[in-house]
Amino acid sequence: MSDTLLVVAIDFGTAFSGYCYSVNSKRDVSSKVNEVIWDKEHGFRSPKTRTCVLFNKHEEFEKFGMDALLCYTRMRPKEATEFYFFENFKLDLYKKAISKTLMITAQNGKQMPALKVFSESLRYLKDHALKTVNESMSDFRFTSDDVTWVLTVPAIWDNAAKEFMRLAAEKAGLIHNTFSKNLIIALEPEAASLFCKTLPSKGFLAEGTNDLKMEHKPGMQYIVVDCGGGTIDLATHEVLEDTYLKECCSPSGGPWGSCMVDDEFRAFLEELFGVHLWQEYKKNDPAGLQKMMHEFSIQKCTEKSEVYIACPYNLTKMAAEKQEISLFFKNDGATWSDGSIKLSDTKLTSFFHNSIENIIREIQKILDTPEINIECILLVGGYATSIRLRDKVRGKFEKQCKVLCPNDPQYAIMKGAVMFGNNPTLIRSRVCALTYGIMTTETFDPKKHDKQKLQVNNQKDYYYCKDIFFKLVEKLSFFYYKQHKVTYTDEPGVKQIGSFTVPLPKGYTKHNVKVRLDIKFGSTEIKATATEQISQKKRKSN
Repeated sequence: MSDTLLVVAIDFGTAFSGYCYSVNSKRDVSSKVNEVIWDKEHGFRSPKTRTCVLFNKHEEFEKFGMDALLCYTRMRPKEATEFYFFENFKLDLYKKAISKTLMITAQNGKQMPALKVFSESLRYLKDHALKTVNESMSDFRFTSDDVTWVLTVPAIWDNAAKEFMRLAAEKAGLIHNTFSKNLIIALEPEAASLFCKTLPSKGFLAEGTNDLKMEHKPGMQYIVVDCGGGTIDLATHEVLEDTYLKECCSPSGGPWGSCMVDDEFRAFLEELFGVHLWQEYKKNDPAGLQKMMHEFSIQKCTEKSEVYIACPYNLTKMAAEKQEISLFFKNDGATWSDGSIKLSDTKLTSFFHNSIENIIREIQKILDTPEINIECILLVGGYATSIRLRDKVRGKFEKQCKVLCPNDPQYAIMKGAVMFGNNPTLIRSRVCALTYGIMTTETFDPKKHDKQKLQVNNQKDYYYCKDIFFKLVEKLSFFYYKQHKVTYTDEPGVKQIGSFTVPLPKGYTKHNVKVRLDIKFGSTEIKATATEQISQKKRKSN
């Protein structure tokens, strides 16, 4: 259970970010998750705000969320080209070579350090959360040190991305060092699963069920499909006798979230107006383009109908200089309508095709696994509010299993993350997605070892093989189509994910000192501790 009085879960999403919190007592914390409503001052009521951050021309933090978006979209074109506006930047950590020096590109085409962009965003959310909590308390004032911070990440992120988020959290002031126990990394579909299994039937949309809560059905297996802005994460869980969960197979997914729908719309606009005109417009009026994309993002997940997207003045002017603007439209579901681009329902739905097909294919892979018996598919996350997505998934799989969506799918991750922060053991076991090991040596055997790796000690009396891959934990073979046997650490596909140096006591060498290595698997992060046995000095790595 959490050691602190306050647990704050930050769902730092690709498209939207928010947080929930609980002030602990001896009673069940799951019923006391406090929700925060954003952007009321702008006429919106949402559990999250946009994941947007604005820096001035000196790379200094200005605004976050809807405040950043509205400030930027109201700028004149010249001013906007000087400011650094970032949106959906969490996707920049997916399958990238991540380091402290990673640079990411703003809307104006210029770059800034990713660590600064992430840390300043987290700093804002941290300060906002503490302010909100303290305003609701009369007898206690919380600081960062009093909080267990739970930071949500996609389940398909690698260890480097998780470590980067720890660094960003440290730089933002959530914790004092990256090894702090006050920061818990929660996997987004796991958090959603913990919340959804506690819901009664009335907690789901009309296509729900009148059955018992899932946590009261031991042995039930289900798929959680976290439909976010950037990534789609799938986790498969089984309910245990004590209502805890175990993972049935390693997480899967890909970059098929609602941002992929936005990309399809951008590609349509580029084809519509022509590459040259479109690229020129993007360069000269980044704020106008951002305003247009925001309007599209609001309307794309509405009920099925035609939509109107206002065409920015500068884009209209540039297009009109080429030809009569209505001539750009070729009656393929998009028409010009008095200053707006009118999209038919069929045309709008076509932008969802690639995203939804990828999601359906990934769900089908799990359903085709013979060792798993799925009874239910849970759709969660902000993208799950799209009726187009829900209808397609339900139409494909409703004959095989139930397809459910909570009433507020965008809340599920945040609320579940608070539950996880209070008790991380709610996920009883996980499946290892990769084979992990360490580099070591062993006596050289010419029958099995590569002669190029032959080494000899200083005394010339011991021949050994270097770069041996010593396996610690092995992935389960039925989750992969090919077995891959690893012998050496420099083979193709073997990647170093961490290292640290253990200092030796004075007067000793590495040949007469023993080091104990403890590695913890099964959590959301891999944790290693090396202890030098004479001085008992320790070194840690996540």
